[in-house]
Amino acid sequence: MSVARLTVFFAVALVVFAQGLVNRRAPSFSLPDSALKQYDILDYRGRWLLLGFIGTGSADSKEFSKKLESVKAKYGAKVGILSVLISPPETQATAAKYVSETKITTPILFDSGQVAIAYFKATPQKPTFDQPHLFAINPSGLIVKEWSQAAIQAPGFMAELNQLFASPSAKK
Repeated sequence: MSVARLTVFFAVALVVFAQGLVNRRAPSFSLPDSALKQYDILDYRGRWLLLGFIGTGSADSKEFSKKLESVKAKYGAKVGILSVLISPPETQATAAKYVSETKITTPILFDSGQVAIAYFKATPQKPTFDQPHLFAINPSGLIVKEWSQAAIQAPGFMAELNQLFASPSAKK
C-alpha cells in the first residue's frame, strides 16, 4: 500500500473514530423499567426524545429529574423523556426510593451497561461517564445535543432546551 493511501486511510479512520457524542444516529435499545415494561427507542421516532443517565444517590440527578418534569409539563407528548440507571449498582429498591423522593413521573429504565457504553462511546481505557448526563435525540433518531452534569446545572440549560425544540429542525 502506498504512503498516500495509508495517509488517506488513517485520516478517514481518525474522523470516524474521533466523532463526538453528537451528530450520529442514536444507538438503538429496548430497556425495561421496574415493572418490566419495555421501552424501545424506535417507539419515539417522529418526536423528540430526551435520554438521561442518572444515579439515585446524586443530588445533581435529583435536581435534573425535576427539570425534566418541568419539560414534560410544558411539552407533554411532543417530547419523550426517559431516565436510565445502571444496574448494578442500582436496583428496583433504589429506583423506588428515588421516585418517592423526587416525585417524578417519567419512566426510569434499567441498563446493565451496554446502552451506556454505546451512548458514551466508552472503552476499557475510559469506562466511566458523568451523571446526570442528557442526550437530545431529534425526531429522525439523531443525537443532536448532549449535556454533561455541569451544563445541566448552568443557568441557561432550560432556555437551551426550549430553543432546541423551537428550532426549524424540530418541526421535521
